[in-house]
Amino acid sequence: MEETGIAREPMSAQEAGLKNPLALAFIGDTVWDLLVRQRLLSSAARVNALHRQATTMVNAGAQAEALRRLEPLLSEPESDIVRRGTNAHSGHVAPRNQDPVDYRRATGLEALIGWLYLCGRHARISELFEAACPSGKTPPGKDGGAAIG
Repeated sequence: MEETGIAREPMSAQEAGLKNPLALAFIGDTVWDLLVRQRLLSSAARVNALHRQATTMVNAGAQAEALRRLEPLLSEPESDIVRRGTNAHSGHVAPRNQDPVDYRRATGLEALIGWLYLCGRHARISELFEAACPSGKTPPGKDGGAAIG
């Protein structure tokens, strides 16, 4: 097992589930951001445009909408992780430009993605990302997402 970098031994679901939900969200936020950026990279847009698109799609509103699409597909343990993430108290309020309910739901999605990542369930992450953001579509936002390209 490599101590730094991406290659690592997966944790058991139980071990990952013992992590603080905000710690799960911390890693899940990065994984979700990477998935969005990989999706956007398939377009021929300039880097500035890619960055602007990414920031409109990796925010509380877009992630809350993604979670709404995913909830019917989640297993009981996955729903439990989402619930724990949503109910976690971070000690700070949502950014002024974000709805506090969306912010909490986004934290639930990020916690789920972080938990799946730590468990080594990369195929499940891909499956959920595809369900939330079908190929050829941008991840959902307040406008429901638009086609890339």
